[in-house]
Amino acid sequence: MKAFYPKKGRVILHVDMNSFFASVEMAYDTSLKGKPLAIAGDEEARKGIVVTCSYEARKYGVKTTMPVWEAKKLCPTLIVKRPNFDRYRNASQAMFDVLRHYSDLVEPVSIDEGYVDISESFELGTPIEIANAIQQSLLNQLDLPCSIGIAPNKFLAKMASDMKKPLGITVLRKRDIVDVIWPLPTVEMHGIGEKTAAKLTTLDIHTIGDLAKASDLQLKANFGIRGPQLIERANGIDSRPVDPDAAAENKSVGNSVTLPKDITNQSKLLEILESLSGSVSSRLKKKGYVTKNIAITIRYNDRKTISRGKKIINPIVEAEDIFQAAKNLFLLNWKGDPVRLLGITGQDLIDNDSAFEQLDLFSYEKAAQKEPLYNAIDKIKSKYGTTILQKGSDLQKGKNDKKL
Repeated sequence: MKAFYPKKGRVILHVDMNSFFASVEMAYDTSLKGKPLAIAGDEEARKGIVVTCSYEARKYGVKTTMPVWEAKKLCPTLIVKRPNFDRYRNASQAMFDVLRHYSDLVEPVSIDEGYVDISESFELGTPIEIANAIQQSLLNQLDLPCSIGIAPNKFLAKMASDMKKPLGITVLRKRDIVDVIWPLPTVEMHGIGEKTAAKLTTLDIHTIGDLAKASDLQLKANFGIRGPQLIERANGIDSRPVDPDAAAENKSVGNSVTLPKDITNQSKLLEILESLSGSVSSRLKKKGYVTKNIAITIRYNDRKTISRGKKIINPIVEAEDIFQAAKNLFLLNWKGDPVRLLGITGQDLIDNDSAFEQLDLFSYEKAAQKEPLYNAIDKIKSKYGTTILQKGSDLQKGKNDKKL
């Protein structure tokens, strides 16, 4: 079997569960199989948003983030169920347990997908035989379908797994890149969203092939250090290892400020925290991370320093959300003593393009409603500067200051 494996390269699988939440519900209640099913919020309140849906529902045009009332209009027979996240987490753990039977090198990237390095698993069969065995094991043991990409690196494996759904197995070799990957529009490349694709279009880059041949200097000027990386990915270059400990790494992004004088005014200290939240949010976005843990640091005038953190169920990146978490921590832990230094740190970071939001329906709907607003604010601040938008309370405060 070793002859089917490269002598120097790697063989990596990307295992992506198909319509995971809906599939878990169908495995739990087999009467739902073959029916149009949506996992969503409170349809009676007409505020429910579709979190995911079965492939039977997708045939009617039902999509993620669509309001339930609209989905029902497209598919009158749609069955709507509220999410059961304990059930999904248990199914996810069972899924990764199956993957670890085939290799010790398993890297979860979200609740329903992960990478498996099978470069040293040749005793178990050829790469395609192992992929088939994994797919059948997940079906037989958990009644859950998946699609699998087989490739020499993580990026190509992810691209491959997206090509055949549901229950697909796709092999993508480097020699296939020109014919299979390059003709695709940039928005179909892993790691590129609609905003990035739109920006690439303004640079006359429409396909992944265009991106592969683009200028390093041009991309770096428009996307920073991420620009050359996008070109590498478009050429099928990705040296990242499959790291089982990656999810546990305590990566962090933080900002702190030493105050010019000791401050005891609560309003002023909260203003400083709000400013720090904006800085942390900006740095997270530039690095492509979201955070699952917010920590604050308070140093008093006697140099006594305390750090307090709080894990967050739903990963965040927006300044408003970071500030709210930091503010709650500050008010809980500050005893009114003079403060010399304040800091905020986002910890337990995960890549934005692979982040999974452990949704409760309220936060999901809230986030979906805010997304257009956040995008508009980012565009305005990027074009006119971070101070162009101010809160009404800040403007009123400025007017009062002038009167004094």
